[in-house]
Amino acid sequence: MYNTPFDVTPDKLAEEAATMQQKLGAGLATLRELDDVHYGVTAKEEVWRDGKVVLYRFRGEKAHTAKVPLLICYALVNRPYMVDLQDDRSLVKNLLALGQDVYLIDWGYTDRSDRFLTLEDYIERFIDGAVDHLRETTGQDRINLLGICQGGAFSLTYSSLHPDKVRNLITMVTPVDFHTDDNMLSNWIQDLDIDQFVDTLGNVPADLMNLCYLTLKPYRLFVQKYVGMVDILDDRKAMEDFLRMEKWIFDSPDQAGEAFRQFIKQYYQGNGFVNGGIVIGEREVDLGFVDMPVLNIYAEQDHLVPPSASKPMKGLVGSNDYSEISFRGGHIGIYVSGRAQKEVPAAIHDWLTKRSA
Repeated sequence: MYNTPFDVTPDKLAEEAATMQQKLGAGLATLRELDDVHYGVTAKEEVWRDGKVVLYRFRGEKAHTAKVPLLICYALVNRPYMVDLQDDRSLVKNLLALGQDVYLIDWGYTDRSDRFLTLEDYIERFIDGAVDHLRETTGQDRINLLGICQGGAFSLTYSSLHPDKVRNLITMVTPVDFHTDDNMLSNWIQDLDIDQFVDTLGNVPADLMNLCYLTLKPYRLFVQKYVGMVDILDDRKAMEDFLRMEKWIFDSPDQAGEAFRQFIKQYYQGNGFVNGGIVIGEREVDLGFVDMPVLNIYAEQDHLVPPSASKPMKGLVGSNDYSEISFRGGHIGIYVSGRAQKEVPAAIHDWLTKRSA
């Protein structure tokens, strides 16, 4: 016989097999009891609309104390209810509890009629339309803007074009330098013939986008998490949380073809924030015009937007009031982990409060 680093005995194997059998048996009962999982715990009302794009205002349990509205701009590639996923995992709920007046742009689901929407439509029509509505209804000349992931890139772009309408800018897990060596997604895209890609597909299918994201961590996202699911089969709440996250992952809109083409060319391939060349309509984006206070929050273990892609923002924006916060976690954990619920909303609120005058 030879020594093995694993203390494996027949009795232990039999014990593990019995435990597995019990888990699977209990899991069958748990799955039969589960209803369809739901998301979004915070009451909200539609306050403005442009086609499929809706601006929502969230209603907290108490009246807000902040005078300046906070507008959340999420990415196009996923549904924005990640910021209000469930009762104990809600960035929105925690911000409301701290007194913020929170709004959210919901991009809706694109269809073939949206094939030729451009970045100008998203920046100058939808975001600007929502901002102008808030300025008019609240009596504030400028609003606070919170951009997340691709929505952060959109928010930076908007703030550079309309610095007179943004009082404070917050970005979360937002890419700025798209050509860092550790940005696997960007490296994949650099040699993509985006014109042929979009001309062939029209709108970019959500399933194709999801496959690309999942293959960035194939073992973790295709195998490990489903093996780990066996350990929680007998825990109804844990299974509901798991299924709610799965529902969000695969509930993704298709991407409007023309806007996707422009975003890949100008931001990813051209690295336009760093090199210049991002043009919205007839106006070129220059982050030097982002002169309002900026708070940049990035995740230290982010595989989609590594810190090296986000931190160059400091040297590119024109603000004299720039702050950074690093969060120990990943791209999704920054919204939903227990640590994030305690740290991120409070950090945002405290930062805004100091600049509320």
